[in-house]
Amino acid sequence: NPYAGLVSHLRASWLSGKTRPMEYRVAQLEALGRFLDDKKQEILEATELDMGKPSFEAFFSEILLCKNELNVTLNNLCQWMKDEYVDKNLVMQLDSAFIRKDPYGVVLIIAPWNYPIHLFLVPLIGAIAAGNCVIIKPSEISKNTERLVAETLSCYLDNDCFAVVTGGVPETTRLLENKFDYIFFTGSSPVGRIIMTAAAKHLTPVTLELGGKNPCYVSDTCDVTNVARRVAWGRFFNAGQTCIAPDYLLCTIEMQEKLMPALREAITEFFGPNPRESPDFGRIVNDKQFQRVQRLLGSGRVAIGGQTDEAERYIAPTVLADVLPSDPIMQEEVFGPILPIVVIANLDEAIDFINARPQPLAVYAFSCDSKIVNQVLERTSSGGFCGNDTLMHVALPSLPFGGIGNSGLGKYHGKFTFDTFSHPRGCLHRTMGLETLNTPRYPPYTQQKMGLFTTTFEVKRRGTCTLL
Repeated sequence: NPYAGLVSHLRASWLSGKTRPMEYRVAQLEALGRFLDDKKQEILEATELDMGKPSFEAFFSEILLCKNELNVTLNNLCQWMKDEYVDKNLVMQLDSAFIRKDPYGVVLIIAPWNYPIHLFLVPLIGAIAAGNCVIIKPSEISKNTERLVAETLSCYLDNDCFAVVTGGVPETTRLLENKFDYIFFTGSSPVGRIIMTAAAKHLTPVTLELGGKNPCYVSDTCDVTNVARRVAWGRFFNAGQTCIAPDYLLCTIEMQEKLMPALREAITEFFGPNPRESPDFGRIVNDKQFQRVQRLLGSGRVAIGGQTDEAERYIAPTVLADVLPSDPIMQEEVFGPILPIVVIANLDEAIDFINARPQPLAVYAFSCDSKIVNQVLERTSSGGFCGNDTLMHVALPSLPFGGIGNSGLGKYHGKFTFDTFSHPRGCLHRTMGLETLNTPRYPPYTQQKMGLFTTTFEVKRRGTCTLL
């Protein structure tokens, strides 16, 4: 296996204990900060070349949010690493019972192409903070960013403990033949199943950050202008190539008619009368993705946009009206700048529609009535939830980010990333003396010993509590 030597080298480094001291972890994290500062302009240029990503969007998603994650981690690492002491029973009052946050060992991070810096760097921050050695596999689809990471990251990190592997499907397949102690994958659900199958051969735990069709319910009681602006921003950010983008709208026929002019106005406000000429609207990443997204334009009725240019891989910000659940666009994640609207009769029908489909990565709900937003929250299941906005819940490192069911497994961001890459090791350190306290557990067993044993080990139920 072409990667066996690399994995063995990193495992030897991990077994040496090199990555465990807090000072080492901090030094490597600070080096990542220098990477972001030094390579800021190159990151903006590479993501622009890969998918026409506007510099504002690239700075926000690829640099600023990563710096926030980094600083949250550096600010709190000392506290996160501390042993967590737990409650004890009568027998063990003089002993030490605690949870040690152990690193897993050698971990693999496989990143996608749509946010090619953010989606390898944020998990990497947590993996380093937790004390692991890491192999990073950036996406070969965003080739300019892949080249930048492969050529420059090694200048900042310890090459004995961290490595970048490049290549496509054959290289990734061979890489996965090796035993890792943890695998973190971001990508599509079909590939997630392949990753999980490969991990199962070595009983390797995984985090799978996948996608799905994120529903967005718009009630009849809402500020239509604000809804249109917030939905258009979330749908067309990065030309729609965002796993948490609102994938389709659910609303009544009356609300569809109100939303159309408001969406048209928002798109014109954001991108001008011809979005193709706007510096703030990106492009589809490659020809294969362009052709896939273009085919989805045949669903429903094109109410706004619909223009395409294959040479530029340009698809205009598009809204499709009167889309049927059976239409092709409702059978797969859009992952492009197209927003289908599915008409429903009321809130109950919208919730039934959502619950009849695989659990999405996010559910969105818009209403001036907070009871309606809370009903959507309480009666659906998804990786995350955002009321009266789109995308913004992922900007908070204090909230866990991750999927459920078909949309993924595991969570990260902030301390949740540190916890993901840490094994919570239950530890009990007992005193060598006071052997008399242990006598009730030893044979020969008697009823008297049973009574003593029960008294010292039994956990009794307290009074009931009420959720306010």
